[in-house]
Amino acid sequence: MEDAKDQVICNLKSIRVRKKLSQSELAERVGIKRQAIYDMESGRYTPNTLIALRLAKELDCRVEDLFILDVPEAGQPVILAEKAGLTDGRVSVVRIRNRLIAHPIDGKWLHGSGFQAADGMISKDGATVQLLQTEESLKKNILLLGCDPAFALLSSHVSRHSSDTRVHCRFASSHAAVKALAAGQAHAAGTHMHNSDAAESNITLVEKMLTGTKVMVFAFSMFEEGLMVAPGNPFNIRTANDLARSDIRLVNRETGAALRVLLDDFLARAGVPTDAVSGYDNLVSSHSQGAQMVAYKLADAALGLRAVAVAHGLDFVPIQAVRCDLVIPYDLLDLSAIKILLDVLQTQAMRKELSSLPGYDASCTGKLIGEVGRG
Repeated sequence: MEDAKDQVICNLKSIRVRKKLSQSELAERVGIKRQAIYDMESGRYTPNTLIALRLAKELDCRVEDLFILDVPEAGQPVILAEKAGLTDGRVSVVRIRNRLIAHPIDGKWLHGSGFQAADGMISKDGATVQLLQTEESLKKNILLLGCDPAFALLSSHVSRHSSDTRVHCRFASSHAAVKALAAGQAHAAGTHMHNSDAAESNITLVEKMLTGTKVMVFAFSMFEEGLMVAPGNPFNIRTANDLARSDIRLVNRETGAALRVLLDDFLARAGVPTDAVSGYDNLVSSHSQGAQMVAYKLADAALGLRAVAVAHGLDFVPIQAVRCDLVIPYDLLDLSAIKILLDVLQTQAMRKELSSLPGYDASCTGKLIGEVGRG
């Protein structure tokens, strides 16, 4: 008995038309009624073996050219790294150490009114994925987690350098990015912890969270972090003490975000307790969300980058210049896409565009900062 899920795809009409035969002419040659040809082409009727062989002979093709059994493709095992935001089954997919890793294509992936093309469709239970691209293409996809908005530029420059190589950039705080890297759910992580003492805070974070994993740390950019405020800074926000004023509403970042750590140090150095800041517990999950809160007058100050403030027409109060680093596991350095990414960091075009962003400095881009862990 035929499986109800299996469907026969009929190419009879396209091949018949290409041979310049009418339904009646083909029916007469095969020895059947014209209605039978019509029913086959409309999907109402699947012929027996004898009729199929006669059709193939008259049309000078194979039976499998005329009729194809469309068997649903079995999904491949996958690890769904995030469940939040999974609404329609569309996911981005990368292969990391022979495991498929999927992320929902949610609002963090959307730009303007467009949609991000999916790499696969995930099953309802999140256990398997049907790929929408070839395995060969998948080998040239890598996932970079982090929150530097300039990662999008890096992705574009990589694609220009090698048209079949793709860098998926997914937003994540520094802690979340390194944590995912430790779990084998990313090829690279971006971190931009500010240095509060003589130690390299990015290195310290990596040493703490990537025990047992050998990684290489490369500089990506330097940028200014601080407070995004309304145009003209109408509330004259300049210092940490200003954030404690009763007329100032702040929006903060989530625990684990590098900007949250920067704010806590900024307040602590001024002796301002966090509970004195209105809005300290009001959270947004990205630089852009914070900028939008200020732009729509739902907040008076938000943590972010000078470049993001300028992009949203806001003023900016600098706190500190911070280096953003790329953390890449040593065993993934031989991947062709990783090699291309590192090569792109050394190009004049990448550095020139990066340094053109307000508050950015690309003089350190591509520099090896250090090696952490044991292989």
